[in-house]
Amino acid sequence: MSKISVIGGGSFGTVIANIIALNGHDVRFWMRSEELVNEVNQSHENSQYLPGYPLDHLVVATHDMAAAVSGSEIIFVAVPSSSFRQVVKNMLEHAPADVILVSTTKGIESGTFDLMSQILIEEAPDARVGVLSGPNLAKEIASKNLTGTVIASNHEEVRERVKEILKLEFFRVYTNDDMFGVELGGSLKNIYAIIAGMAAALGMGYNTNSMLVTRSLTEMARFGKELGADPMTFLGLAGVGDLVVTCSTPLSRNYRIGLALGQGKAIDAAVAEVGQVAEGVNTVKQVKEKADELGVYMPLASGLYRIIYENESMKNIISSLMLSEQALDVEFAASEEKILIEK
Repeated sequence: MSKISVIGGGSFGTVIANIIALNGHDVRFWMRSEELVNEVNQSHENSQYLPGYPLDHLVVATHDMAAAVSGSEIIFVAVPSSSFRQVVKNMLEHAPADVILVSTTKGIESGTFDLMSQILIEEAPDARVGVLSGPNLAKEIASKNLTGTVIASNHEEVRERVKEILKLEFFRVYTNDDMFGVELGGSLKNIYAIIAGMAAALGMGYNTNSMLVTRSLTEMARFGKELGADPMTFLGLAGVGDLVVTCSTPLSRNYRIGLALGQGKAIDAAVAEVGQVAEGVNTVKQVKEKADELGVYMPLASGLYRIIYENESMKNIISSLMLSEQALDVEFAASEEKILIEK
């Protein structure tokens, strides 16, 4: 039995904490809210984020960061990108220097364009770092729907150890060594989920959604390749897998943001209506600025940026997208096979 820590009491942090506990490990679950801490420890439920989802008795919540991470073998960090660095700094004051750190946050830090794994590496140079990503809707995992996820790391021992503590009969864990590509895919797809939600609100059909998903995947691969990711990574669970599910269901917070925007609501009202952090609103700003800097063609991301931050009409954006000159369908081909042996 190992001591594992989960930092962040939202819906995904809650299901990850419970999965680890179901595998027989002691889990220290750090939450900001003392009220939720008491509820988890007394009623074994996080009613704010996952009402009706019973938590295993091995999940012990705490508001004390030292109690949460001291002596931990692995720490999963599941807090929003806006507070990620500060929470990690506080956490590292108490964590072992050689701890395994795994980010589950799908976002990009404002001002630096750092992904969460890069923040972990900067703040904890002696730690071994990984990222967890994929089509992982927390409510469906809580319902024990069959789900696949990806643990990506430059360290094989991180990939294998995380796979070991997370795998269950309904939760399949795959591995990948392209940590940057996996994490970038998880962050970028939030942009396109907002666009898909807007299209649904406007009454557009399956043809439109299919076109959006495939063109979104092209943009993700194009942007990722420019930044050094393997474009073939975006064909996996953390790329097209996460993209498909996030662009298809109101269970996705970013999709719900798009629904609200498509119904004519302002961005602030849309965010307030969702009531939880939707990373895509910040991510599209970071990606648009980086794409302009690098000269990467990203019409969907740029169009969403103009709608949210420049108040441009959706009608004008749709017209410009449909009439643009760029019309190449497939941009990348597999020049060599890349096979990760699964154990």
